[in-house]
Amino acid sequence: MKVAVITPYYKESRAWLERCLDSVAAQSHPCTHIVVADGHPQDWIDERPVRHLRLDRPHADYGDTPRALGGLMAANEGFDAICFLDADNWYGRHHVLSCLRLAQQHEVDYVTTKRHMVRDDGSILPLRIREDCNGSHVDTNCYFLLRGAFHTLARWTLMPQPMHIYGDRVYLASLREEGLRTVCTEERSVHYLCTWAHLFRAVGETPPAYAKEPKPLAELPRWYAGLSPREKQLTQRLSGMSPPVPRAATAPETVHA
Repeated sequence: MKVAVITPYYKESRAWLERCLDSVAAQSHPCTHIVVADGHPQDWIDERPVRHLRLDRPHADYGDTPRALGGLMAANEGFDAICFLDADNWYGRHHVLSCLRLAQQHEVDYVTTKRHMVRDDGSILPLRIREDCNGSHVDTNCYFLLRGAFHTLARWTLMPQPMHIYGDRVYLASLREEGLRTVCTEERSVHYLCTWAHLFRAVGETPPAYAKEPKPLAELPRWYAGLSPREKQLTQRLSGMSPPVPRAATAPETVHA
């Protein structure tokens, strides 16, 4: 099966990007890596065995537009499966193979995986996000789409701008509302670089310099409440979910591993 991995990037460091690219190149099932620059291309990537697309401006939507464009291109070119990997994260060696095997065992439209929260040196933080554990949240890097879900790819970029801060939640809600078939693997083959300061503090560590505080999400329901009936209708169509404002805490609850 032909698998495409889509990586949007903005201004991430070369070291982070190289780690990301190396993890895809090392997959036990061969992949085509489509790397999409969101307005700030790095020329050295052209020397790597990847496809490098360059968008002429950034889109300020957490990588959703380059993610959608890369995914739609892969769908058009006949790939059998599409997954996403952000530039600061990386896969375990058998990530793609384990997803493919699960997809072949079950007739599903998409597979979801679990993730490790990791430090920059690759060590695993001793915590897990409760929403990840109970299945109420699927991080962007944990989707593995089969052709039965390719029609949803445009939702990453079509959702209105205020929704992008919650993009993976909006997307998951749309898949569930549509009733697409799915299966989840308990394998934690995604290594998610923890860039959230509150999660480091949750395990008693001083946040590193690159860590940031969670963005306030209270404005999202207020934004939706202020829309006209017609605007709400259009928002529902573009995002694929109704009501198009997922419910979640501003700071995800954690449990110690």
